[in-house]
Amino acid sequence: MEQIIDNVHIKFDPSTLWTLNMALALVMFGIALEISVKDFKELFKKPKVVITGVFSQFVVLPFVTFLLVWLLRPLPSIALGMFMVAACPGGNISNFITHLAKGNTALSVTLTAIATLLAIVMTPLNLQFWGSLYEPTEILLKEVAIYPIEMIKLVALLLGLPLVLGMLVNYLKPLLAIKLAKVFKIVSLLFFVTLIFLALYKNRGIFLEYVFYVFWIVILHNLLAFLTGFSLARAMGFSKENVKSITIETGIQNSGLGLLLIFTFFDGLGGMALLTAFWGIWHLVSGLVLASVWGYKPIKKEELV
Repeated sequence: MEQIIDNVHIKFDPSTLWTLNMALALVMFGIALEISVKDFKELFKKPKVVITGVFSQFVVLPFVTFLLVWLLRPLPSIALGMFMVAACPGGNISNFITHLAKGNTALSVTLTAIATLLAIVMTPLNLQFWGSLYEPTEILLKEVAIYPIEMIKLVALLLGLPLVLGMLVNYLKPLLAIKLAKVFKIVSLLFFVTLIFLALYKNRGIFLEYVFYVFWIVILHNLLAFLTGFSLARAMGFSKENVKSITIETGIQNSGLGLLLIFTFFDGLGGMALLTAFWGIWHLVSGLVLASVWGYKPIKKEELV
């Protein structure tokens, strides 16, 4: 089994990969339409809560992931997929889920903006750093011969450029940006998810063979991600709303970016791609469940009278 999954590559033809790149860029542009310069200014107004949220995503989660990998000893390509997911910034729907959970949506948007910008450097470096500390994944990294600077260039193109363009539209035409964002985020995200499902369908034999092996690891990893954000935010004594935001930002990862990097730099390495794709599906489910629990408002007796 190990030899098979660690040597299997999920194939994307060049035209589909190019389309996937454009789809992710459009998703990020849709998110950026709702981000303004003032969101970055929040870093200076409330540095403690913002820095804690970023620290949770880019430092604590990768460290917790390393400990989980060390304890579980999963197949090397699966472990590298876990490091990839942990190295990515917050996911595309974290702001929406935070809103449903009655968290601090403004903080969520601020964290998304700052994490997206930092991810240009932090995602490649975190993957390289933590992947190199675990011998089985270090071997894979050496075989692929990844140069972080090349990954930084691609992430800058996929995240940085759409972020700047979206914020520019928000600055010049704020009302237009709000109208566009409502449609843009949903349509572009659906388009991106459709492409991922098509890729999995084309490789359904591999997908079905390893589904049960990968899925329980994803569930455990995702649960730990939520607990990481929750525990850190609670330890810092933040309000319930801010705790919710940091929890969700840490547990909802941009697996779409992870998949693109896997297809581009790792030739769709089986274990990495399957774990990251499963994460992309599962965090939607877990995030919505968490939001439903936190956002539930019981009817008071006086409202029934």
